[in-house]
Amino acid sequence: MGIIERIKEIEAEMARTQKNKATEYHLGQLKAKIAKLRTQLLEPPKGSSGGGEGFEVTKFGHGRVALIGFPSVGKSTLLTMLTGTHSEAASYEFTTLTCIPGIIHYNDTKIQLLDLPGIIEGASEGKGRGRQVIAVSKSSDLVLMVLDASKSEGHRQILTKELEAVGLRLNKRPPQIYFKRKKTGGISFNSTVPLTHVDEKLCYQILHEYKIHNAEVLFREDATVDELIDVIEGNRKYIKCIYVYNKIDVIGIDDVDKLARQPNSVVISCNLQLNLDRLLAKMWDEMGLVRGYTKPQGQQPDFSDPVVLSADRGGCTVEDFCNHIHRSLIKDVKYVLVWGTSARHYPQHCGLGHVLQDEDVVQIVKKKEKEEGGRGRFKSHSTAPARISDREKKAPLKT
Repeated sequence: MGIIERIKEIEAEMARTQKNKATEYHLGQLKAKIAKLRTQLLEPPKGSSGGGEGFEVTKFGHGRVALIGFPSVGKSTLLTMLTGTHSEAASYEFTTLTCIPGIIHYNDTKIQLLDLPGIIEGASEGKGRGRQVIAVSKSSDLVLMVLDASKSEGHRQILTKELEAVGLRLNKRPPQIYFKRKKTGGISFNSTVPLTHVDEKLCYQILHEYKIHNAEVLFREDATVDELIDVIEGNRKYIKCIYVYNKIDVIGIDDVDKLARQPNSVVISCNLQLNLDRLLAKMWDEMGLVRGYTKPQGQQPDFSDPVVLSADRGGCTVEDFCNHIHRSLIKDVKYVLVWGTSARHYPQHCGLGHVLQDEDVVQIVKKKEKEEGGRGRFKSHSTAPARISDREKKAPLKT
């Protein structure tokens, strides 16, 4: 029996099992088994020399955004509208067969936008090259889930389910669970809050399913069984997602208003070029890019070429700003002057741990090189060798 058949068999068993206090331990074990099998499904087959064909393209710019959706929802048209890069669009499905990159120039930054082929139900199991598409989206900073506003709301649930099956968690934060494997000592189970979904017996059963008999587990929040399994697996990717509803020009205004009020949602029309500026602004807010401008001493700030930082790519502190300019600069920094919204007064003397905000101006003051021994007659030591025997002997006088 293959991995996919075993997953379907366990899912069928979970569907026919009643959910109550007596069966929660059994359901927890089944969820752990499914998570293990899905992890095996993502691993390359044994004996293969390479990873096979993929859609991966070289990272470029200050951020990466992936377009994911069903076929013929307007992903290629949206890429052409936002970047100017031509991506073939037609009235039949699966027009795009590979990954097509484009660059969005917005607020003095460059954001890479990837047009991926449409995915279908069962993509997490490899149908329609869905596994390669989802692998590219894992390396993105933001996912744009493009949906057809005229279709049913079920498409959104199907896509979310397919992405979660391969370890992508949309608009979620990592659970506050501390987990560490140990060599000896058994399983140590503790919690700082009352737990309603998981108890010590269920945690032990899930860990035994993974053949873990020595570990330390600490719950800092009331987490669920699925979140505990995510922490044990350790290969989950938590990524931000914007739900983009295209083709709003074919539905009524009441339906448009209802879709627009949903969280993390933007309504657009590529045909009539409606609300594209709002989509760009939403992307900028979600990516959390921070622009910092350099200011040489005694000169005006350079607003032409900003240093772009991100919390997802390193951090937004002064230390990250210096490392972005040059790795060796951090050793010579004496202090930093900051102008902008992160400063309490202008200018503010800051250290390396100061967190920068968007459009801050930064002036780096370097340490001065100390001259050894003073100058002239105030020299503390001569340049002659310390030992008399090492000094150069004068030539004998001629007689």
